[in-house]
Amino acid sequence: MSADVKFSGGRNIAMKVPPHQYEATVKFYSDVVGLKPLEGFGNAVGFEFGANHLWIDRVTGISQAEIWLELATNDTAKAAERLAAAGVARCDEIEKLPEQLDAFWISHPSQIVHLVCQEGQSW
Repeated sequence: MSADVKFSGGRNIAMKVPPHQYEATVKFYSDVVGLKPLEGFGNAVGFEFGANHLWIDRVTGISQAEIWLELATNDTAKAAERLAAAGVARCDEIEKLPEQLDAFWISHPSQIVHLVCQEGQSW
C-alpha cells in the first residue's frame, strides 16, 4: 500500500433527489433553512453549506435521495491503486465526468458514492 497517497474531504456534497421530491427539497434549503444560494453555476442548484457546497440534483429513475461525497487526493493514480487493493468498487459509469477533470467515481462498502479527484480540482 502506498504511504505517499493522501486523502482529504472535498468541498462538494451532492444530493441526488427523485423528481417528485426535488422542488420541496430545494425549498427546504432555500426557504425553510435559509441557506445562501451559490451563484454563477448555470442551472445547477447549490447552497453554501458551511465550508462546503451542497448541490441538489434532480435524478430520474431513483426512488429516494442519495448523498454523494467528494474526496480530494494528492495523486489520483496512486489513490486508484490503493482503493483497488482494498477491494473498493470503482464505478465510473455512474455519471460522466468532464474529460479535463482528473477524477473517478467509487462506491464505498455501504454504497455511498464518492468522487475522488485531484487536490485543487473540483467539479
